[in-house]
Amino acid sequence: MRLLPSPLLSTSRRETWPLIRLALPICGAQLAQAGMSVVDIMMTGRQSATDLAAVSVGASLWLPLMLFMTGTLMGLTPIVAHLLGGGRRAGIRPSVHQALWIGLVMGMIAALLLSVAVDPVFALMEVPAPVASRASDYVGAVAFGMPGIAIFLALRAFSDGMNHTRPSLWISLVGLGVNIPCNYLLIYGGDGLVELLGAATPDWLAQMPALGAFGCGIATAISMWVMSLAMILYTQRSRAYGDIDLWHSASRPTAKLMGELLYVGLPIGVAIFVEVTLFTLIALFVASLGETVVAAHQVALNYTSVLFMLPLSLGMALTVRVGNTLGSGNLERARLVAWNGILVAVAVAVFNSLVLWSTAEPVVALYTHNPEVQALTLSLVGLAMLYQVSDSVQVALAGALRGYKDTRVIMVITLLSYWLVGLGGGHWLGEYGLGTWVEPMGVYGYWSGLIAGLTVAAVLLGERLRRRSKDTAWGKPRPVQAPTDRERQ
Repeated sequence: MRLLPSPLLSTSRRETWPLIRLALPICGAQLAQAGMSVVDIMMTGRQSATDLAAVSVGASLWLPLMLFMTGTLMGLTPIVAHLLGGGRRAGIRPSVHQALWIGLVMGMIAALLLSVAVDPVFALMEVPAPVASRASDYVGAVAFGMPGIAIFLALRAFSDGMNHTRPSLWISLVGLGVNIPCNYLLIYGGDGLVELLGAATPDWLAQMPALGAFGCGIATAISMWVMSLAMILYTQRSRAYGDIDLWHSASRPTAKLMGELLYVGLPIGVAIFVEVTLFTLIALFVASLGETVVAAHQVALNYTSVLFMLPLSLGMALTVRVGNTLGSGNLERARLVAWNGILVAVAVAVFNSLVLWSTAEPVVALYTHNPEVQALTLSLVGLAMLYQVSDSVQVALAGALRGYKDTRVIMVITLLSYWLVGLGGGHWLGEYGLGTWVEPMGVYGYWSGLIAGLTVAAVLLGERLRRRSKDTAWGKPRPVQAPTDRERQ
């Protein structure tokens, strides 16, 4: 008895390595960008507890905005992948320009919101005045970088759609490399440099003030603009994009192309925002359960989030592979490419579970020496091992559906699965249990809700991909269109 149908087995042999080769640089870029947040927390924590709290609170405002922009601009990736796969390269440049226009507008709106709207939010959150003051300064500094990161995200989506994912890795590493020394200089000021360099410190640097959280925000904004300029230079000079002269001349804003990008991208942005708010709200609910529970929850979530980068990157790479194949007009092969990606996601989930099982104790010991926190964290990591398959599969399914430009259904499924099942069900289990059968489960209830929500998402997205890929492959084929006059402009 064959374990795999021969067409899928044949596709797996041809597609698995190209998919992994695309995913690994994306994973590295994601880790590098996450590393910037880790560096910010570590370095401000050494300055003072108030600065650490200010950066943590401030990041809870600007990170969701940036992730919303990321998701929206990710709509460019399947568009470019379709055009490339269909040989309609002339249509790529104007589509990228529309993404840049949208990114600039979104970046400026985000900067405006972060500059003027944070103080009322901090007041509503009842953030202590010293923390709120420094957090406001931090967020105000980060705001200047939002247009820059929006440009980077648009160009990254273009490059990914062109099957060229390595630039995002190298440039993200450049951003991290800029962030660390800028953080040190601006957070600690001249005193920090004197401590590091001693008498070799120039007088003008030794007199720099320590800016704390505000300096961290400036360093973040500088890193964002450095990444943006580096990506502009790379796309301008690299030969990897062939005859696509992206910077030859600007395309004016076009309602049709912008509408297509927003039609595909906005639901992705909303879905990512929903996911982020899910974990934020769970953290707020768990906060009432005591310091030990909060600490264990944060450690377990942080640890497992690092491993999630691999299936997340696999889903982003799968968007490109499916989009390329659909663009070429090979609709049946696109279906096989999508389901092969799901099989790879299952293998990644098994790998992640093995990593959790074999490294949990020593890794958790690096986070905390408190035996109660360690024990509770390890029990939560055990639950995390249970949802690795559903989590990896659902993010890969979402990536495959994005390759089909089918993003609105992902948004609806995400809302139902994450908020209704994951958050609502988890809160009910945590606070009330199941009547006389199950006592209130506390933090375990919230994590059980996560497992249920991710499983429901995987089932619903799987059924959607089955129907969409089947209808596309076995329905009436859509011929590959020649470039239009507008696309040639």
